[in-house]
Amino acid sequence: MTRRRTTLIAVIAVVALIATAVAVGAWYRPMLLTGTGYAAHNACALHFLVGREDYESDLPPNPLVPLMRSSIDEEAGTATSSVLGVAFRQSAHVSEYGCALGGRAAGSQGNRPPPPLLEDGPPGVLLTEAADAPDEISPALDEAAAQDGTRGLVVVHRGEILGERYADGFGPDTRQLGWSMAKSVAATLVGRAQIETPDVDLAPDATGLRPEWTDDRSQISLDDLLRMTSGLEWDEEYDLGTPITQMLFLEPDMAAFAASQPLAHSPGSYRQYSSGTSNIVCDLLHERTGLGPEMASELLFRPLGMRSAVLEADASGGSVCSSYLWATPRDWARFGQFVLDDGEVDGRRLLPAGWMDYATTGVPAGGEPEPYGAQWWLNDAGDGSPLRFADMPADAYWASGHDGQYIVVVPSADLVVVRTGFSPGSSIDSLGVDRLVGEVVRAVG
Repeated sequence: MTRRRTTLIAVIAVVALIATAVAVGAWYRPMLLTGTGYAAHNACALHFLVGREDYESDLPPNPLVPLMRSSIDEEAGTATSSVLGVAFRQSAHVSEYGCALGGRAAGSQGNRPPPPLLEDGPPGVLLTEAADAPDEISPALDEAAAQDGTRGLVVVHRGEILGERYADGFGPDTRQLGWSMAKSVAATLVGRAQIETPDVDLAPDATGLRPEWTDDRSQISLDDLLRMTSGLEWDEEYDLGTPITQMLFLEPDMAAFAASQPLAHSPGSYRQYSSGTSNIVCDLLHERTGLGPEMASELLFRPLGMRSAVLEADASGGSVCSSYLWATPRDWARFGQFVLDDGEVDGRRLLPAGWMDYATTGVPAGGEPEPYGAQWWLNDAGDGSPLRFADMPADAYWASGHDGQYIVVVPSADLVVVRTGFSPGSSIDSLGVDRLVGEVVRAVG
């Protein structure tokens, strides 16, 4: 009896151990896949698009980071990341349009910073060095540059660079990831496509945007997508199992995944910030214009002279307009100057007249309360409520990206301020960007 009991206890222990292992594996698998996916794409892009090898310095605070290793296969054109040698994820340098998890590599690019993507084209938006800048600019820039994680600062007034600062290892020619600043570019691409393909219906009130939307989603308008009021269910928290992490690190076709989400609210009634909707917007542009991953380069980067800009594509070839746009701080400033000039370059109108008025006008909606336009953040809600940031003029608006990326545009001061860096958990005021803008506005006023 004792032997049987001992055997039974041993069997139960083994079963319990196996069950525990399976449960732990099920619990940690999403974390491992997400973490290694993030790291693999990060290492691939930094190596093949930027020429940096300090991959871990761009990974967010996470318990897995000390256990994570990333390596480059130069000949295969891939980056592989793992945790303690397991849970491998691989990202491939698929083309000049960047890296993709699960994509097929285009081959080696050499262990060096790649040449500019756009080697020809018009001069585009001209930024010149200011002959004389107000004395107050320098200390304001120094203070902002001293903020934790700041890597680049550029201040442009009336098309002249009044000052810039760069962290060690970074400079005017270093591509930096803008994260969600790409969303503001996505909205601008809609305006560009209206000019370049006038026979295609890209009016903001257009509905019936996807063939599979045969239910109430057929009522979602392009304006709803641009204003984050599509009503599609979404969670933008970078956490395990949320739509944003699944889309970026597990889905080969990001726009299709975002479009598959059910409605949680009536279109136009509720604002839910969603990277998925930005990718749906660009997928619509791909379909309506007939352009592939070269779309942003042809419609925007080339005519603006943004020669460093690379908008990455996912494994399906769709532009990741929510997150994966790389450019130098000066090229981000060129984009800011372009929208400040209401879409005119050298006397040529590249955006519909009034497009930026539309994009920077808020509309009432439930949900998230921050003043928001069409993929642009606003300082003034336009309803008499206090300004979001008192240090900045009421007409200021900005593109905002994860980890502290900002392009602030102030039409009343003819001003563009760009801040790039790696500052997880930061905000525009915690980094002092609002104070920098305010100081510069007062200095040039």
